[in-house]
Amino acid sequence: MRLVVARCSVDYVGRLTAHLPMATRLLLVKADGSVSVHADDRAYKPLNWMSPPCWLTQEEGIWRVENKAGEQLIITLEEVLHDSQHELGVDPGLVKDGVEAHLQALLAEQMETLGAGYTLIRREYPTPVGPVDLLCRDQAGAVVAVEIKRRGEIDGVEQLTRYIDLLSRDPLLGKVTGVFAAQQIKPQARTLAEDRGIRCLVLDYDRLRGMDDTVGRLF
Repeated sequence: MRLVVARCSVDYVGRLTAHLPMATRLLLVKADGSVSVHADDRAYKPLNWMSPPCWLTQEEGIWRVENKAGEQLIITLEEVLHDSQHELGVDPGLVKDGVEAHLQALLAEQMETLGAGYTLIRREYPTPVGPVDLLCRDQAGAVVAVEIKRRGEIDGVEQLTRYIDLLSRDPLLGKVTGVFAAQQIKPQARTLAEDRGIRCLVLDYDRLRGMDDTVGRLF
């Protein structure tokens, strides 16, 4: 990635035209060929940019960035304050905290979150339409299917309903009930779940990880 801080003006010539008058800006040239122009506000959003595939040619004080459609981003440099290049390498991508697999593992280790007397039968219990996140028994010994989501929506309730219907046909399991567990559950999903006899459970990820500050809390 190349980082250039410069006083510059910018003209976009294409399906329509746009002009940025002379000012100090950050120019980003990425390994994918993209060029973007940033001010010291707007968070991540550039003032103007050219997405790849595009090509940068540099003349004396002028950058011309052109894409395959013939559109151009013309950057006129008055003064370059900083110019550096950095090899970032291949990015591993975003790893989200609290993904469903993490929630599933934590909940499997803390069955009491579901209720007193709950025991785990198996994680990823197979069915013809996909694996159930957790298959458990409640205090009375009845089988309970648990579907875990980061965000609980109607699709998740429908998914759990299919699991319950299939599992309940197995004479070894008997009548199976369900728990829809998520960090957030939308009102429509909760209404549908409760109408189908499925219990909803909101998960506190920090508490499951043992990071809930019970000492510093007022309540």
